[in-house]
Amino acid sequence: MLSALGLRLRIFLFFCLLALGAIAVTLAALWLGYSRAGEPALRDAFVFVGLFSGFCMLGLCAAIWLLFDENVAKPIEQLAAAMRARAHAGVNRELDTHGARYLGDLAPAAQGLAGQLGQAALASAEAIARETEHLEAEKKRLAALLTDIPIATVMASTTHQIVLYDGQAAAVLAQEAPPRLNAPLSDYLDLNGLQAAYGRMMRSGRDLRTRVKSANGERVHDLHLKPLGDAPGYIILFEGTAADAAPPEARPLIYDFALLDSNHAELNDRTLDSLSYVVFDTETTGLLPHKDEIVQIGALRVVRGRIIPGETFETLVDPAIKIPASATRVHGITDTMVEGAPGIAEAARAFHRFASDAVIVAHNAPFDLAFLHRHAKRSGVTWDQPVLDTVLLSAVLFGASQSHTLDAICDRLEISIPAKLRHTAMGDARATAEAFCKMLPMLQARGLTTFEALLEETRRHSRLIADMN
Repeated sequence: MLSALGLRLRIFLFFCLLALGAIAVTLAALWLGYSRAGEPALRDAFVFVGLFSGFCMLGLCAAIWLLFDENVAKPIEQLAAAMRARAHAGVNRELDTHGARYLGDLAPAAQGLAGQLGQAALASAEAIARETEHLEAEKKRLAALLTDIPIATVMASTTHQIVLYDGQAAAVLAQEAPPRLNAPLSDYLDLNGLQAAYGRMMRSGRDLRTRVKSANGERVHDLHLKPLGDAPGYIILFEGTAADAAPPEARPLIYDFALLDSNHAELNDRTLDSLSYVVFDTETTGLLPHKDEIVQIGALRVVRGRIIPGETFETLVDPAIKIPASATRVHGITDTMVEGAPGIAEAARAFHRFASDAVIVAHNAPFDLAFLHRHAKRSGVTWDQPVLDTVLLSAVLFGASQSHTLDAICDRLEISIPAKLRHTAMGDARATAEAFCKMLPMLQARGLTTFEALLEETRRHSRLIADMN
C-alpha cells in the first residue's frame, strides 16, 4: 500500500509516526513517574509537563521534516524526474546538482551516468537518423507515386479504422468529416454497407467492387476493396466521380502501419500509445468563462505519440462582443480580424467533429472547456470526450511543488515556442502537443501504461487545477 504513495508523502508519514511514537513514550514515562510518586498534588504539574513536551516534540519533528523535505525529498524527486526526462523524452539539459548538494555523491553519480547514456544515445540517434533519412526518401517516392495515380486510396484495419490515406482520399473524406488517421470509417461511409462488402471480400479472398453510401446518405461511392493478403486490414480505392475532388491544398501521405494491429479494448483498459488525442487551445476576450468569449481555436492530432502533419484545426471566432484592448495585447486578435469569422456555435460544431473520436488534451483544460460547455446547447453538441490535462501530467512527473505553467513545462522538456506564436491558439496547442508527446514515454516508464491508471494518478493532483481557476 505504501509503495503506491509518493516519496515525499511517505517521508511525511514517517515523521508523523516518529512524532506520535515520541509523544506516546513521553506520556507513558510521565504516567509511570506520577504513579510511582504517589502524590496526587503533582497531577497538574505532570499534565503540564506532558502537554509541553508533546507540543515541543511536534514542533521539533515538524521542523526536521521541513528541512528533510526541502533538502532531501524534493531534490530526490526532482533528480528522478530529470533523469526520466533524459532517458525517455530526449532532454539533454544538465542535472541540477546544486539543488541536490545534500544528497552526497548521488547527484554527481547521476550526472556521470546521464552523460554516459547521453553519448550512447547520441550514437544511436545518429544511426537512426541515417536510417530515417533513407525511409523518408522512400516515403516521398511512395507519396509521389500515389499522388500521380488519380485514385483516392485508403488503408483500413480489420476494425475499420483508417491506417493510411493519400491526398486524393483526404479530399474525398473531407466531404463528410475532417480526414484523420485512426478515425473510424463510420464517420465517412455507411458502416453497415461497408461491413457487408468487407465480409463478402474476406469470404471470397478476392478483390470486390461495390457501392456504399456516405455517412450522411447524400452520396454514393464506387469502391474497390482489396485484401492485404496475410496482413490484417484492407485497401479501399474510391473510383468514379467522387474521387475527382481535388484536395484544397497539398497534403502529405499520412500513414502508420502499426495501427493495423491496434488495441481497441474498452477505453480505460487501452494503452496510452493506442489512443488518438486532440490537443487544443483557445484565445479569449478575457479570463472569465461565464461572461467572456472565445476568439480563436487551434488544435492538432496526436496518434501513437506523434503529431500528425496536416491534421490540424484552426479558426478565428466572432465573439459577438468587443475584444478588450488588454486581451488584444496578449493574443494580437482585433475586432477587424474576426469580422466574417464563424460564430461560436458553428466553430464549436466543427471542432467537435474534428475531436469526436479522440481524447482531448489541453493545458488547464477546465478553463478552455468551460467556454465550450457554456455554449454546448447552442452548438448542439455534447462535450463528453475523455480529457487529460498537461498541468496534472506535469505534476505526476515532476512533483506538485514545481511550477506547471506552459512555459515552465516547455523549459523543462527543452521545447521552444517562437515568440510570434506564443499566445496564439495554434502556437500554444503545438507547444502543448510537443510537451505531451515527450510526457507519454515518461509516464509509461513510471508504470502508467493504461488510460485508467493515468486518470487515477492525475486525480491525486486535482487541487492544482482548482487553485489555478
